[in-house]
Amino acid sequence: MSADRPHVTGPVPTTVGAAAGVEASRASWLARGENALSIAVLVALTAIPLVDLVGREALGASLPGGTTAVQYLTLWITFLGAALAARADRLLALATVTLLPPRAQSLVRVAVGAVTVAIVGAFALASIELIDVDLEYGSTAVWGIPVWCVSLVMPVTLAAILVRTTLRASCRPSARLLVALALVVVPLASLVPAADRVVVVWPAAIAILVATALGLPIFAALAGAALVLGWADGTPLSSVPGEAFRLSTSALLPAIPLFTLGGYILAAGGSSRRLLRLLNALVGWVPGGLAIVIVLLLAFFTPLTGASGVTIVAMGGLLLPMLVRAGYPERTSVGLITVAGSIGIFLPPSLPVILYAFYANVPLEQLFVAGALPGLLLIAAVAGWGVMRGIRGGARRTAFSWSELRTSAWEARFEVALPVVLLGGMLAGLATLVETAALMVVYTLGVECLIYRDLDIRRGLPQVAIQSATLVGGFMIILGVALALTNWLTLGQVPTRVLAWVQSYIQSPWALLLVLNVFLIAVGALMDIYSAIIVIVPLLVPLVAAYGLDPIHVGVIFLANMQLGYLMPPMGENLFLSAYRFDATLPSIYRAVLPYVAIMFAVVLLITFWPALSVGVAGALGFGTSAP
Repeated sequence: MSADRPHVTGPVPTTVGAAAGVEASRASWLARGENALSIAVLVALTAIPLVDLVGREALGASLPGGTTAVQYLTLWITFLGAALAARADRLLALATVTLLPPRAQSLVRVAVGAVTVAIVGAFALASIELIDVDLEYGSTAVWGIPVWCVSLVMPVTLAAILVRTTLRASCRPSARLLVALALVVVPLASLVPAADRVVVVWPAAIAILVATALGLPIFAALAGAALVLGWADGTPLSSVPGEAFRLSTSALLPAIPLFTLGGYILAAGGSSRRLLRLLNALVGWVPGGLAIVIVLLLAFFTPLTGASGVTIVAMGGLLLPMLVRAGYPERTSVGLITVAGSIGIFLPPSLPVILYAFYANVPLEQLFVAGALPGLLLIAAVAGWGVMRGIRGGARRTAFSWSELRTSAWEARFEVALPVVLLGGMLAGLATLVETAALMVVYTLGVECLIYRDLDIRRGLPQVAIQSATLVGGFMIILGVALALTNWLTLGQVPTRVLAWVQSYIQSPWALLLVLNVFLIAVGALMDIYSAIIVIVPLLVPLVAAYGLDPIHVGVIFLANMQLGYLMPPMGENLFLSAYRFDATLPSIYRAVLPYVAIMFAVVLLITFWPALSVGVAGALGFGTSAP
């Protein structure tokens, strides 16, 4: 899975003349409108929690309806961001199509485009049905705004995704027409008698699975599964967008776009350069110190940007030449950057940790504390292998200098203070998670735009906001449709059946944990971490309770395995991103990460079978757990 996957596009026609100019002008007008609306939503998302915070602390009263408005704005940025992701060809999908010959790629893109259009068309129709329900009941969302106005963002943005999918599938008009004709599937499906629909489920499921393996966007795969299963058992199609609408009722999810925006602002400014200088002054003088520096730098930025691949794509071009010039073997250097881009998952404000805590119904602060030592252990293990390879290769070191350390520490003082300020305010009870995320946006804006002026407010900041919204939409729309699939699994008593099946074969909790590791690594290699949390956690929770396992410990195990899944052949996300960033073949990337994967797997097993590393530390610090 790759948000920035490499892709092959067909030749651009040169005979379209004035029509092309009109089309480009309209596209440009539409793009400007999308950009402006997305930026406005992000501004409102940031401002409303801050007004709430200031009003509560200074006046003793919050903004009426502010929390509800922020939740509805989260739905809007989700679907607007998804439309932006479709525009930039950054909807999360497996990148396997790039492994095929060019001619086969063209055929596959048309076929996958047709499946995508059929699913997105059905999703759009279902969202229109949901709006009809909203109109019938006449409910009000907030500040006198009708609920149907909030829901309207879904069919509009899905229509944009549908059109962009059709145009991107091929540059040939005949192929585009073929893709668009896939919409016929939607009315034809309604003609199938209810009694015969079960027969169609398996062929439809196989088509979705094959298309997913060949590049069907993950959100479309999950939406397609939910729509087909609901259609087969007579559930109204509006239940799928209805579950996606539940994004607007979460008290925690609005923090995701805000933390992501703050992280993007840091990454776009000079924070990485300042932190790199500071870390080099701190540990660059020890043998293999540059490897430690780079691992710490990437681990710091990964939880801030919300996606491991962002750090590889954004910083890989800078860091790889540094390692090679310092004497590190190139294969070791590529592997180090690829792996280090995913190992900051346990560090605050990690979005996967926040999501897991929300959907598993475990205390967020306990999960962060329990994951601290395992996270540091994974970082130390990866850095340690890089250090060993650097020493063996005679890597150069930088001379230690107190003056350089003082200068670099002063220069990076605002970056160093960021986690202290944010976590301090949240843990002290001064700000909620969403308010903390909004504070991070304001803090990073002040640092990058006003103090250091690395980021231009008028030119650079809007671009950063659009990039952030694109990433947010790319994975948060997955959360919405995954909720619909999870709801169907729950109503179908699938978790209960899975529990009964597992208990018939596995009696020991420790044997279950071993099997769980293997299963989760496979899931991490085939599914992005956000959809995995939504789909797998509801199946996992009853197992945890039935076997008397500590839910916090299992949460740490889950996240550690998902982190490892980023790196597992054949489809781990970071493998494709690294191949793209470093212009390398996938087999060479596999060889580069293999030693690191082996080391990380050993650490994951240690985390699994030595609960004291997670729940023991949490308990010692006063965050009580219930480990068996």
